[in-house]
Amino acid sequence: MSETVHGITTGALARRLGVSPTTVRSWDQRYGIGPAVRADGRHRRWSPADVAMLEEMCRLTASGVPPAEAAHAAQQVRSAVVRTGPDGPPPVSPPVAPDVTAAPPAPPAPPEEREEREPEPARRSEAGSGLPLGDVRQECRGLARAAVRLDGPAMEGLLQDVLARHGLVTAWEEIMAPTLHAVGRKWESSDDRYVEVEHLLSWHISTALRRAIVTTPADASSGPPVVLACVPAEQHTLPLEALTAGLAEQGLPTRMFGAAVPAEALDAAVRRSGPAAVALWSQARSTANHALARHVAGTAFGVRGARRTPLVLLAGPGWLGRPPAPGMVRPAGLREAIDAVARLYAEPAGSGGA
Repeated sequence: MSETVHGITTGALARRLGVSPTTVRSWDQRYGIGPAVRADGRHRRWSPADVAMLEEMCRLTASGVPPAEAAHAAQQVRSAVVRTGPDGPPPVSPPVAPDVTAAPPAPPAPPEEREEREPEPARRSEAGSGLPLGDVRQECRGLARAAVRLDGPAMEGLLQDVLARHGLVTAWEEIMAPTLHAVGRKWESSDDRYVEVEHLLSWHISTALRRAIVTTPADASSGPPVVLACVPAEQHTLPLEALTAGLAEQGLPTRMFGAAVPAEALDAAVRRSGPAAVALWSQARSTANHALARHVAGTAFGVRGARRTPLVLLAGPGWLGRPPAPGMVRPAGLREAIDAVARLYAEPAGSGGA
């Protein structure tokens, strides 16, 4: 028997959409977007029109549309498929109902002011997916919803879109990092729940950042590299991956050594590569190794008479609490770290160092 006649099961539909069967059932219970016909009056069997409806539901919720509004629009897609048939022209998504919780639009500016007014920032919302998001971008809310329902394909598409539209720094600081922090806070307050959400979200963000590096290869003639490493016992690599991608976006060469780099290995990496800068990530004060940072900052290399030392970036909250030593800087965020490194490459050769 064909799917067109009898439909598919909830499990098969969930696999097709890349979501869990629980998510499909909850959408049916909460928003009434279940199958139009149930086998034996109980078992769900999803027709092609039902599948099209839930595909639209996934697309809209992943883009940040509230589930209730997305469900209303998705039902109209099913109606269109029923009218035209599964082999007819693809339905056009209907306009999404406006968010009634949003502030009313501002009155139009006088003609003489319209060209001078700054563009409005992206609409932000406090609504979310059960995560403590606060006031965030619409894309952040969509990423959180996709993460909670373990919707990998939606996360992948949304991350590619925000990187293309907003650039690396904005995507990290205003969308990726806030969502990661919200998942972490939820995990801490819910007896170790949402660990799977954090792992899947982290993996997709890491994948998106590495793809950004591949698409923006560094100029081989741009000078010595930047070494990036987590201090010993530090496992959090995503912020360093974001910095690596941000430097690659500037065309700067990098060497990323990853998590928990032993002190001896870091010393060898610095001496062998002769970097212009070394970024050391520490997430917590318990992992911040100030003696190691001073050692790296004092490591000299190069020919006699033109020896130099690297600039050390103390990256991460673990370094807070004491002022940076000579030869070090403590950037406040991703953008400041990229700017500090970019200035090194803008300086005339031989102007820095020891």
